[in-house]
Amino acid sequence: MDLIDRYLNAVAAQLPQDERADIIAELRDLILSRFEAKEEELGRALTEDEQETILREIGHPLVVAARYRKGPDSLVGPELFPYWLFGVKAGLMVLGVVYALTLFIRLIGGADDAGQAIAQAFHGFFGAGLVLIGAATLAAAIFEHQGIRPSWMTQWRVKDLGAFGMADPAAWKASMTGMEPAKAVWTPRVKPWPGGEYLFSFLAVGMFVLWWIGVLHFPGLMSIELRGEDAVVSGAPVWSILFGPILLYAFAQMAIDLASLVRPYAVRARAAAQIVVAGAGLWLTWAIFEAGHWFTLTRGEETAPIAGDWMMLDFDTLRNLGDGARDLVGIASTLSVMLVWMLAVSALSLAFKIIANLGRLARA
Repeated sequence: MDLIDRYLNAVAAQLPQDERADIIAELRDLILSRFEAKEEELGRALTEDEQETILREIGHPLVVAARYRKGPDSLVGPELFPYWLFGVKAGLMVLGVVYALTLFIRLIGGADDAGQAIAQAFHGFFGAGLVLIGAATLAAAIFEHQGIRPSWMTQWRVKDLGAFGMADPAAWKASMTGMEPAKAVWTPRVKPWPGGEYLFSFLAVGMFVLWWIGVLHFPGLMSIELRGEDAVVSGAPVWSILFGPILLYAFAQMAIDLASLVRPYAVRARAAAQIVVAGAGLWLTWAIFEAGHWFTLTRGEETAPIAGDWMMLDFDTLRNLGDGARDLVGIASTLSVMLVWMLAVSALSLAFKIIANLGRLARA
């Protein structure tokens, strides 16, 4: 088998069978014409090295075959890459918050080896981050190779072009804090993209839903290292009772966030929906608080409830948080105070959310 046949066989192996014969015939004619022109120039037959040089000039078989391949030549094309990058950044931020919270709970549990706990948190974060990046890349590749383009990419409006300002770190901060980014005196006022906060909310609630239904797992989240032995955290009956309502509440919040991404300026409709969902969240918070018992810590034969009531909403108790014993009962007591205050802050936040949206509804 001469060099031409070897070269063409390598190219043919990368081509679809129904087009292979025509493409190879075309390439053979091209190569032979290049050989003949060079032989006519030199006045002699080409050596094997000279033939090799011409074939290298034509291109590597993989590159040549790619010229004839239909469809995109990249896994994530330049049109989808900015959306892929934005989604990956937001997802990694949510994962970072989750693993930081898990690490905090382990550290206040008096882990004997804090360095090992930190290392495990980083290991879990990077592992989950790689899964996130892989899933995002797979989704983008399917979009790319199937030619799928969501309506928010193709049917955009000029009034929504403020989204491009999210590439500015100051605009990211503005979307998260509700404050306008600092600007030099000679720059025009640019209103932050109102959809930024809804994107983060949609991703965060989506991660919660996946964890809530058992699809997503965070190793170490339901265990606390306590003096060299893990204390297992188990849920109280209230979570089984409220499993369905909490899932519906999360789906409703995701629906509002998704609608707000598509129509970020639909203030009246969003405010009305937020009032209803925040009211449902307020009821769920009250139901959880009234249950009084939320989790149970178990270590061997020893158990301690994570439970609380209104008596824990005391600033002296909050100031002394973490001063208790590092045994099972002490850690359960610390977590109980934290949960009571978290539920109280959540209730206040939802109440203010209702009031704020009532104001928006009236102004709209």
